[in-house]
Amino acid sequence: MTREAYIALGSNQGDRQLYMFKAIKSLQLHPQITITKTSSIYETNPVGYTDQDQFLNMVIKVNTDLSALDLLTICQHTEEQLGRKREIRWGPRTIDLDILLYNQENIETEQLIVPHPRMLERAFVMVPLLEIDQHVVLGKGVDSSSVNINKLIDREGVHVWKRRIGEDVFERFES
Repeated sequence: MTREAYIALGSNQGDRQLYMFKAIKSLQLHPQITITKTSSIYETNPVGYTDQDQFLNMVIKVNTDLSALDLLTICQHTEEQLGRKREIRWGPRTIDLDILLYNQENIETEQLIVPHPRMLERAFVMVPLLEIDQHVVLGKGVDSSSVNINKLIDREGVHVWKRRIGEDVFERFES
């Protein structure tokens, strides 16, 4: 049975865009994952641990035959393959892959909580998520129109870095 999931990507070390594209390519190569939409790429200020470089962030929508935990395993393996080190909570990283939503399910295990517990507080997640699906179901009783993006953007400094202008085509956005 095919399920729908949304995955957030973030990077703030090295060639940030290259790490994000390598992560996407790795997911695309998995026989049970099909990427159906990608957001623009946003440059954002760090949140939590702020003594680090700015992030590039985006969200992808996938269809998969994998369970949520199997999808998490694939995401974590991709992070490891791309040199992700978990040394400081919310610290610098080559790549971060977070499952935001999975098939409109509520999941709570030691390894995974879906919907992602802090996504509604983070513009670097909500802006690209709502770019690719304005009517996404965010969880029980949470309507996407209830998210005040402008408040989050002001607090977190989220700016379009490369606008998606077609499938796998991005243009540098100069403001």
